[in-house]
Amino acid sequence: MSIPVILVTGFLGAGKTTLINHLLTANGGRRLAAVVNDFGAINIDAELIAEQADGVVSLANGCICCSLQGDLLRTLSNLLRRMPPPEGIVIETSGVSDPAEIVRSLLDPVIWRDAALETVIAVADARALSDDPALLDDALCRSQLASADIVVLNKADLVGEAELAAARRAVAALKPERVIFPAAEGRIAPELAFAGGGHEPRVADPRAAARARFATPRFATTTFTAGRPFVLATFQAAIGRLAPQLVRAKGFVTFSGQPDQPMLFQLVGERATLGPAPAVARGEAVRLVLIGEMGRIAPEAMRAALAACVEG
Repeated sequence: MSIPVILVTGFLGAGKTTLINHLLTANGGRRLAAVVNDFGAINIDAELIAEQADGVVSLANGCICCSLQGDLLRTLSNLLRRMPPPEGIVIETSGVSDPAEIVRSLLDPVIWRDAALETVIAVADARALSDDPALLDDALCRSQLASADIVVLNKADLVGEAELAAARRAVAALKPERVIFPAAEGRIAPELAFAGGGHEPRVADPRAAARARFATPRFATTTFTAGRPFVLATFQAAIGRLAPQLVRAKGFVTFSGQPDQPMLFQLVGERATLGPAPAVARGEAVRLVLIGEMGRIAPEAMRAALAACVEG
């Protein structure tokens, strides 16, 4: 069974570690491992995360995008051999890392078979962008955003509404508005990282009222199943039309001509992938979960569009 991988990238000081700690605690009961990379001889982030994860592996004193074929891949291999293996792996890159090469490598079919890249999250600092919009002129920042499926505009509670709107417009010049989510203290809805999501635990916190103003919108979920395979070209065209309404989609699909070869389909932000399904993926020919923001998702229309993809 392929283990989902969440890759977290973003600006120095934007709140990546805070966001990861939130994912590790609001994980719907999943057993997660974390791989943390600080650009320094002492990996402070690993110590900040250590109490939350099922296991933390530190990759200190270097940029993991420069040594991907070495330490990181060996680390993933070791995590996958654990008994029991983790149910998800969260990788934090250093703020000075360009994630593009990491993403390319994690999408390699050989790696995907055992550790499938689920979501790339870029964390941007709303306060810093409000103070200096020219941050987005930096090539590294632009590459981090370009690689992302989801952009979390963190520290939204530290700016006014007008400043937040300006920061969001600045990011929207590089990414579609629908994949940009303001957040306070890295508190994003688990659905943004994990398809199907979990339920965030209720925590008594006097700062909850301030966070609520910038809470991630709630999500609507719909499902689609079919007993016969899809026609590939029709499905590709339908997903192209449906994607602007979706934050993500995931499931198992088969296609006419290859009904005995189920595929794992994922749509996250603007990235859609098809890869071999795990051996346990048996059942109906098509099983999909579609997730979008409330008010933007039209379940009946989506199911109708997908029904039209079924082989006649």
